[in-house]
Amino acid sequence: MAFGPDEIKRRHAIREQRRQQQKREAMMLRLVIAVMVLAVAALGVYMIKGGGDGSGETVQTPQSPTVNQTAPSAGTEAPTDTPTVSPTDAPTEGSTEPMGPTTVIHLAAAGDLNINDATVAAGRVNNGYDYTDTFMDVASVFAEADLAVLNFEGSLVGAPYGTKTQSAPKELAQALRAMGVDLVQMANSCSVTHGVAGLATSLENIRAAGLEPLGAYGSAEEFQHAKGYTMVEVQGIRIAFVAFTKGVGGLSLPAGSEDCVNLLYTDYATTYQKIDKDGITAILSSVSAEKPDLTIALVHWGSEYKDLVTENQENIAELMQENGVDVILGTHSHMLHQIDYDPVTGQMTAFSLGDFFGTADRAGTEYSIILDLEITRDNASGDTRVTSYSYTPIYNLTVGDAEEGSRRVVRLREAMGAYQENALGKVSESVYKDMEHAMERIADRITPKKTEEE
Repeated sequence: MAFGPDEIKRRHAIREQRRQQQKREAMMLRLVIAVMVLAVAALGVYMIKGGGDGSGETVQTPQSPTVNQTAPSAGTEAPTDTPTVSPTDAPTEGSTEPMGPTTVIHLAAAGDLNINDATVAAGRVNNGYDYTDTFMDVASVFAEADLAVLNFEGSLVGAPYGTKTQSAPKELAQALRAMGVDLVQMANSCSVTHGVAGLATSLENIRAAGLEPLGAYGSAEEFQHAKGYTMVEVQGIRIAFVAFTKGVGGLSLPAGSEDCVNLLYTDYATTYQKIDKDGITAILSSVSAEKPDLTIALVHWGSEYKDLVTENQENIAELMQENGVDVILGTHSHMLHQIDYDPVTGQMTAFSLGDFFGTADRAGTEYSIILDLEITRDNASGDTRVTSYSYTPIYNLTVGDAEEGSRRVVRLREAMGAYQENALGKVSESVYKDMEHAMERIADRITPKKTEEE
């Protein structure tokens, strides 16, 4: 499926300009250093041969070697309206600059953004809604990445907003776009809360905000056109995104609309025991035909508020990896789970990224992470894989009444540092202690300690 909201293209072009500028600055620095070295060498030769000592000996000044400047000329700089995300046709050459040995990009991934009374109220202002302050502290984490994704667990079908309708103001989606989010998973428990017509409306509003929805489609025809996946190209690296959900909130998709949401189970409205192997592999087969450099699956699976990874999750992960999936990013449990990463193959399964923004009313849901994946392509061999990962610990901070008070997502380390430095607006002592505990739990959850039996 073509991926090309104008705002996302513009933002990627700006990021590319920033990288090109950094390359030019680095090249200029190397040239300055080279000139200085040559000048020192010339001076040394001059002194050794007696230059300037009054002997009258003629000194031959060595000629400077030719320097092959690889920095692009001013004419090759990408204009701000030049997209770096291409449609599904063959990628085209975007610059005359020589390609380096590797290309490196970064993907930022967060967990669930839950639509309920508390999260909606976080952006309420006198004249409507504004979520700028809600996400201000974490905005840079998304904006600095080449791509950013999260799970939008709700709808955009208009008022009334909150828990009963699971509908959010359009300003929330606009805030996600403004802080750098590019793609949102829409295959989840809330996909058809308002029916297939409501899903179509939500998808329209998601796209109107400059975001690209994943895993859900407004009609059977839309699914057939998309084939169940979305292709994105960044700096010449082609990434296929797929998204699946275990179910749609206990509801069933109506006849003729069964393909509107990518599903993990055939018994998705009841017991979640029969893995839809045919449906999953059919979509992944279509992805493989595109020959992407990397395939990333966003999966809404597991059990809410549970710590354990189920056998079905492990079986689904194995099935996906056997069919070309490189990275699995899980959501739904609202709690952070383990991350399995193989540095040799580059394959990764993050079983649950926890809640990015939610009610934080249960222990373990108030903290999570924004995952950063370093994706590297060897430009000689074409091999592309996740070469490392890191994460930013985050915390859902509530000040005042949970339903009406100030709520925002903050970076844990920075918030704790502000407390330690007695900064203005620091958190309370009790919140600081909770944050200390959260930091410990994040490390333990991502990398569980091995038992003697294991």
